[in-house]
Amino acid sequence: MSTSSPQIRREDRSYLWRLALLAIAVICLYIPVLTRLVEQWWDDANYSHGFLIPFFAAFLVWERRKRLLEIPVKPSWWGIPILLLGLCVLALGLVGAELFLARVSLLIVIFGLIVFLGGWNMARALAAPVATLLLMIPIPTIIYNQVVLPLQVFASKVATATLQITHLVPVIREGNILVLPNVSLEVAEACSGIRSLLSLFALTIIYGYFGETRVWIRVVLCAAVAPIAVISNAARVVFDAVAAQYWGKIAITGIDHLLSGIVLFLTAFFGMVGFHSLLVAIVKRWHPKGSAQ
Repeated sequence: MSTSSPQIRREDRSYLWRLALLAIAVICLYIPVLTRLVEQWWDDANYSHGFLIPFFAAFLVWERRKRLLEIPVKPSWWGIPILLLGLCVLALGLVGAELFLARVSLLIVIFGLIVFLGGWNMARALAAPVATLLLMIPIPTIIYNQVVLPLQVFASKVATATLQITHLVPVIREGNILVLPNVSLEVAEACSGIRSLLSLFALTIIYGYFGETRVWIRVVLCAAVAPIAVISNAARVVFDAVAAQYWGKIAITGIDHLLSGIVLFLTAFFGMVGFHSLLVAIVKRWHPKGSAQ
C-alpha cells in the first residue's frame, strides 16, 4: 500500500473542514488533561513558565509560514500508527494516573496528525515547534523527587561553606538545616533551586533562539543553566541566613521572601546573559573570521 496520496490543494474546503474537525476532536479529548495542566501552571510556581511556551511554539510556526506554504501537502498513512501510539500512551497515562504520560501523548497525537494530514516534509518543518511544547510539561514526579533533595543538600553545603569562609554568620549544618546562633534555617523544597532551574532553562531556550544564531552556543547556554541556577540559589540561601540572623525569620517570609526569589531569578537570568556575552567575546577573540558562523 502506498504511504502517501496525491498532493492536496490548500484551497480544498473539504480538506480544511476535516482539519478543523480533527482539531476540535483532539481538544475535546484532551480537555481534562489540558485543564489540569493549566491549573498546575497557575498553582505551582515551578511551572508558571508553561503559559509562555504555547505562544513561543505558535511564533515558531508563524515564522515558518512562508516555508510551510511552499511544502506540498501529501498526507501519509504512516501518521495513523503514530496517532494510535499517542492514544495508547494517553490511555496508559489515564489508567495509571501518570499525568506526564497523558500530557506527552498530546504531542505524539499532534505529530501523528501532522504526518497523516500533511506528510513527512510538513512534519519535519514543524518538528521544532512541536518539540518545544515539551517545555510546558512538568517533569515526572519520580524524577522531581530524586532531584530536589540533592539540590537542597548542595545549596546547604555551599551556603555553609560561604558563611564559614566569609565569617558573616557562625553556622553549623545538619543535613539541609543551617543552625545559626539566633535561629535555625531550613533549606526547604521550595528553596532547592529547582524552580529557577526549570524556568531558567525554558527562558534560556527562548533567549537563545532570539539572541544567538549559532546552534553550538545555544547548546552551551542550555548546559550552563544548571550551574548558574544552582549557584544563584546558594547565594540566596546565604542572603536568607544573614537576614534571618540579624532581623529574624520575618525577614525571609511573606513579601520579603517573594522579592528575594524574584531577585534570585533575575540574577540567574542576567548571569546567563553575561555568560553569553563572555562566550561571544571569547569566540571573537580567538576566531574573529568565523565568529559569525
